[in-house]
Amino acid sequence: MFRTKRSGLVRRLWRSRAPVEGDADTGGAAGCCLGKPGASKPNPGTEAELKALTYSILKKIKEKQLEVLLQAVESRGGARSPCLLLPGKADARLGQQSFPLPLLLYKVFRWPDLRHSSELKRLSCCESYGKINPELVCCNPHHMSRLCELESPPPPYSRYPTDFLKPPDSPGSVPASTETGGTAYSAPMGFSDSLALQERGEQPHWCVVAYWEEKTRVGRLYSVQEPSLDIFYDLPQGTGFCLGQLASDNKSQLVQMVRVKIGYGIQLSREPDGVWVYNRSCYPIFIKSATLDNPDSRTLLVHKVFPGFSIKAFDFEKAGSLQRPNDHEFSQQPRTGFTVQISFVKGWGQCYTRQFISSCPCWLEVIFNNR
Repeated sequence: MFRTKRSGLVRRLWRSRAPVEGDADTGGAAGCCLGKPGASKPNPGTEAELKALTYSILKKIKEKQLEVLLQAVESRGGARSPCLLLPGKADARLGQQSFPLPLLLYKVFRWPDLRHSSELKRLSCCESYGKINPELVCCNPHHMSRLCELESPPPPYSRYPTDFLKPPDSPGSVPASTETGGTAYSAPMGFSDSLALQERGEQPHWCVVAYWEEKTRVGRLYSVQEPSLDIFYDLPQGTGFCLGQLASDNKSQLVQMVRVKIGYGIQLSREPDGVWVYNRSCYPIFIKSATLDNPDSRTLLVHKVFPGFSIKAFDFEKAGSLQRPNDHEFSQQPRTGFTVQISFVKGWGQCYTRQFISSCPCWLEVIFNNR
């Protein structure tokens, strides 16, 4: 009975392995897909060799650990699965190449084109996060993400001036007199309650999140106190900002289609070096942030992030350098440097038919508390 159950778990795991695709392009204009996975079909050993090697490795793993791995793989990371701690220095040979045990499991169950651990970023929820060379390493493939590499220099046709960031019908920031007689800048439409959250100071928060459908904000601003936040439409197990529970009056078929495709959504995490965004969904997301580009440039890129990839969407150090001492307008307008915009499924900018994010069906605005 013991062997039968173990063998059954191994067979189910093999059937749940990641498919090998010859072309990883999921759409979009060429040159705009920053962080795009490799499109070449990997072939380090035959399918039979890979199967034999995977079976031999899995049969050495404890039964409870196999159940943990199966839960993570079959739910595609949707279920909260614990860490799978295995020896990190054990190697396995596939064809002419030798892979560390964790890397091989990541290849089999997440990314067949994965070549080196430098392409990976461990999620902050993992026990092995931040540890250097531990004897036991978490091998849960859904506790990892692929790093989104930025092109340098960016393609010029995917850039557009920062003057065009706001939609044409969006009111600009205009000086407004206050009761104290001073002059302040009024927040753009939809941000007044964000500033109120900061001024009340009831609970410390490091950002607030607004969800938009085209030009209409849906629901209230979501204040974030925890180090990480899941933003999703439908997640089997998890807590956070559930977009599927928000009441929306938008009858557009495109909005309704994209809303469902949000699926597991994204994970927003504040880490020592900045704020990272992990794409947990099955479709690309698109991100614009002032800290992802050259600080001296007046133009910004919209970055395409594929499923399973992470990107450092906001850099604290770069944000500090962007705010110059005499730049009063920068310090008063949340949109300028302390906001990240994220669109689900559909991109915007000069690579796409939508020039402004307000034309995208479903998108987020993450407003950082810079006080």
